[in-house]
Amino acid sequence: MSVSGAPLRVLAVDDEEPALAELLYLLAGDPRVGRVVPASAATEALRLLSRSVEAGPDGPEGFDVVFLDIDMPGLGGLELARLLGAFAAPPLIVFVTAHEDFAVRAFDLKAVDYLLKPLREERFAEAVRRVAELLRAGQGPRPATPPPAPEPGSVLGDQVPVELGGVTRFVHVADITYVEAHGDYARLHTSGGSHLVRVPLSALEEQWRARGFVRIHRSRLVALGRIEELRLDGGNLTVRIGDRVLAVSRRNARELRDLLARHAAARSR
Repeated sequence: MSVSGAPLRVLAVDDEEPALAELLYLLAGDPRVGRVVPASAATEALRLLSRSVEAGPDGPEGFDVVFLDIDMPGLGGLELARLLGAFAAPPLIVFVTAHEDFAVRAFDLKAVDYLLKPLREERFAEAVRRVAELLRAGQGPRPATPPPAPEPGSVLGDQVPVELGGVTRFVHVADITYVEAHGDYARLHTSGGSHLVRVPLSALEEQWRARGFVRIHRSRLVALGRIEELRLDGGNLTVRIGDRVLAVSRRNARELRDLLARHAAARSR
């Protein structure tokens, strides 16, 4: 619901079909609710939410609130909520669960409400009312003054969502050994393979500098802690990461040496 009182745009997420059907029924019966999109997995929900971010908070695919189950296979509701916290304009979250013991963690993630199954109509309506009031007050993804557009290539917390055969999987940043530029895309290399993501290398360099990634070439970033060998041969500097030998440009050689020296000194303390 925008400041002008537009109907709520809702994403409903639950892996159990009867529970999702009940949630959709209650949402359909509330006059404050407009568009409702169901999702039967958190990974599916994340794809929809990422698409809504690309379209902007006022775009046709935007969401004001997510009604979110907690206990789901793979990516759970709490993990999804944590990832959404990295969005520039995240939707509000209402948890819907059969478990009482996650409430503290849920509210730590700034959830609007925490509903226990089986759902009661009057309690559900109260949650919708809270969402509507917060959005009217500008405390949601459609405030009176729109937030700045998210940086291209935003990475969600400690994980990067990648598409594999139509399924979204998550690569931990800590598992990435080096990154190569491919135009507006980047290829993330891990010990188990590589993944192409639509993220400019410059964006990753800025976001991951604090995580120990350093540029060694105009088209390559490496994880400092993954460098196993630094070699100078005929005036050409290279690094070895696993079975890969990567060239270091003259422009980046001095910074790399300084960082490696500091890294080694810090580890020896």
